[in-house]
Amino acid sequence: MAKRMKLHKKQPHGTVKRGRHSAAERTELPNVPVNEEQVQHFVNVISVFLKKANGRPVSRADLVSKCRGRGKIEFQRALQQVCQSGDAAERRTGFVWAASAGMLRAMITRVSRTYGFAKTEDTAAEYFIPGRDLKGAMPGDLVLIIPTGTRGDSPEGMVVSVIHEAEVQVAGTLVEEDGRLMFLSDQLSSRPLRIINEDEWREHEGDKAIASIAERGTRHSEHTVRVTASLGSADSARACAQALVTVSGVPYEFPADVLAEAERLEQAGISDSDLNGRLDLRKSEDVIFTIDGYDAKDLDDAISVAKTETGYRLGVHIADVSHYVQPDSALDKEAISRGTSIYYADQVIPMLPKALSNGICSLHPDVDRLAFSALLTLDTEGELKSWEFRKTVIRSRVKGVYREVNALLHGTADDEIRQKYNCVMPSLLLLNELREKRLAARKRRGAPSLEAEESAFIMDENGVCIGMQPRTRAEGEELIEECMLLANEAAARLAKQNNLPFVYRVHALPPEEKSARLADALDRLEIPHPAMEKPRACDYAKILENVAEHPLKSVVHQLVLRSMAKADYETEPIGHFGLALDDYTHFTSPIRRYPDLAIHRLLTAFLSGEKPDKAMAFAHEAAAAGSMTEQRAMQLERDCDDRYRAEFMSSHIGEEFDGMISGLTDFGIYVMLQNTAEGLVSLDVLEPDEYVYDGFFTMTGTRTGRRFTLGQQMRVRCVRVSIGSGHIDFVPAESCSQNEEETA
Repeated sequence: MAKRMKLHKKQPHGTVKRGRHSAAERTELPNVPVNEEQVQHFVNVISVFLKKANGRPVSRADLVSKCRGRGKIEFQRALQQVCQSGDAAERRTGFVWAASAGMLRAMITRVSRTYGFAKTEDTAAEYFIPGRDLKGAMPGDLVLIIPTGTRGDSPEGMVVSVIHEAEVQVAGTLVEEDGRLMFLSDQLSSRPLRIINEDEWREHEGDKAIASIAERGTRHSEHTVRVTASLGSADSARACAQALVTVSGVPYEFPADVLAEAERLEQAGISDSDLNGRLDLRKSEDVIFTIDGYDAKDLDDAISVAKTETGYRLGVHIADVSHYVQPDSALDKEAISRGTSIYYADQVIPMLPKALSNGICSLHPDVDRLAFSALLTLDTEGELKSWEFRKTVIRSRVKGVYREVNALLHGTADDEIRQKYNCVMPSLLLLNELREKRLAARKRRGAPSLEAEESAFIMDENGVCIGMQPRTRAEGEELIEECMLLANEAAARLAKQNNLPFVYRVHALPPEEKSARLADALDRLEIPHPAMEKPRACDYAKILENVAEHPLKSVVHQLVLRSMAKADYETEPIGHFGLALDDYTHFTSPIRRYPDLAIHRLLTAFLSGEKPDKAMAFAHEAAAAGSMTEQRAMQLERDCDDRYRAEFMSSHIGEEFDGMISGLTDFGIYVMLQNTAEGLVSLDVLEPDEYVYDGFFTMTGTRTGRRFTLGQQMRVRCVRVSIGSGHIDFVPAESCSQNEEETA
C-alpha cells in the first residue's frame, strides 16, 4: 500500500451550533427547574390529541387549550420533546402526528449538490430526495420524510424535519472569494461555504481540505464549517481520494492494540500445536499454487487439481484466517467494523493489518501456511458431486500471475515464464480444460454473463494517473473464478444440508417493476427478449445472447444490471439469481471480506463438533455488517476512481475523442470514451433548441429534429475537468469546429 498522504491538522475550538429545525424544536427554553411529571403529562396529552386528529394539522393554540394552559415552560418542553423524538412534526398550519400524516423515519445515506438519498428505518426502502427538499440534512442524520412520488426506479420524498444530527466531516477545496478564504464542498453546494477559522488556513488556498459543520442552516449552502485538515493540492487525485476516505467513515489507520496483536501472531509463526488435527498437504502429489494479480500481496486462495477415473479432483485452499482472528479480540472487532478491504487505483485499505494480510495469512510460495481446504470431487462434465472441508497445512509451489498464465495458455510466453511454471504446467492445462466445462455448465443452467466497465489505471512514480483502459478478463481470471465458485457452492450446500447458522451470499429475483421497465426499454430498442412477467436467470442470459454482436451490447448490459436486485448477505439461503445457483456463499476471501471469515468460524465449529453459544446471533451480525460495509466500499471505490479518471483527462483538455452515449438526463448527455472516462455534454453547449427527453433513451430537438439516442456514437472534445468532484465536461466536436470557423 502506498504511503499515506501527510495531514496538516489543527485542533478545533469554539462552540458548535446545532442545526435549525421547526419552531418548536428551535425554541430556546429558560434554564429553570421544571416539573418533569407535568412535562410527561403534557407529552401524553399532545400525543393523544395529535393521534386523534388522524393526520390533520393541529394549531399550537389548540394544543395549549387541550393542556389547559397550565405550566407554560412545561408545555413548551413537552411539545419540543414530541417533535424532537420524531413522533410529531410541525407543518405550516400546525402540528401533525408523523405516522398518521404518512411520514417515515429514515436515515440520510448520501448527498450531492443537487440531490440526496434516505433509507427508511422500517423497510430499508431508499428514497430519492431533491436537493431543495433536503432541508440541509447530512449523511447519518435521522430524519422524518414524506413520500412525494417517484423518480425513475426510486420513490421520491422530502425531508420534513431532522430528528437527530450526525457528527459529519466534509471534503472540499479552499478557495478565495471576495478576499475571503472559503470552503467549496465537493458534495454540499456549488456556492462556497463560510469558514469560521479561515485565518488559520490562509496559506493553504487551493488545497483539498477536511472540515466539520460548525453551524447548520436550513440549506446546505447556509452551513458554516470549521476546517480541520489539509491533504495537499486539490489538483491531485490521490489527495482528493484521501479526502473521500476520510469523510466516508472508513477506518484508515489501525489502532495500536490491533497492530500489536497482529505482529505477535506473525512473529509466533506456526507451532507444532497449530498442526494438531490438520491434514498435511505440503508434499501432496497434487501441486498447490496461487494465481493472482502481478502486484497482489494478500494471497488468500491457492488451488490444486488432478484428473480421476470419474472426473476431477479439485482442491481450493483458503488462508485459515479464523485461526488467527479469534472472537471478540481486538483484531476481530476491527475487522468487522471495516468489513472488507477497499481497492482503488493503486491503493488498498486492508481489512486486516499487513502482518496478517501480507504476512502469516498470505499464501506465499515455499513457506508453510495454515489453510482451510475445500476438497471437491467433480464428474467428467465438471459438475460438483461431493466435497470435504478440512483444516490443512500447505506449501504453495508457485506464485502465479494472471498475465503470465494467459500468455502460457495463448502460447506467447517467453522462456523465463515457461521455466517459472514448469512444475505446474500440467495443472494449468487441466484447469483450463475444467474452465471450459464449467463455462458450459454455467450456460446450461442459464446464468447470465454480465460485463461491467471497469478501469485499469496506469500510475507514475508519484501516484499520478497517466493512463487508463478497460480492465480485461482472460482464461487465467476465468479459471480461478470458476474454482472459487465451486468452493463457495460446496460450502453453502454443506451449511444448508446441516441446517447450520450461516452467512449466505444471496441475490434475490429482480423486482417486478424493474423487470417490467427493462422489457419496455428493450422493446423501445427493438431488441427481442423473453416474456418478463416472472423472469428467470435464463431469460436474462437470452437477452445478453441476443446482443452479443449488437452495437448496443454495452448499453443493454448496463440496463440488465440496473434491473437486478443488489446482492447482499443473509442468514437464509434464498439462492443467487445472477449465478443461477440455489446454494451460494462467500468462503474464499477471508483476508479481504468479513463474511468469509465468519463462515470459516462457523464451519470450524461444525467440523469440531462444537455448538458455540449465540452462533445465529453472530451470523446475523456478520451478514448485516457485511452488507453495509460492502455498499460503503463500493461507493467509495467508484468515487475515488472517478477522481483518477478526471486526473488523467485533465492532461487531455482540448483533445477530441470518440465515445458512445451512455446516459441521458433532463440536463444533458453522458458520453463514455473507449478509455472508460465518462463526461457530460450539457444541453447548454448543444445547438440552440428545445430538447425533449423521453425518459428512456432518446432526446430530440423540437426545432431541428436532431436526436440523441443511448448507444449512439458521438465525437466529443474535453473542455473542462474537476479532479475534486470527479466531473468531466465534453462538448460535441462538430460544434467546436463550427465555433472555430465562425471565429476565423
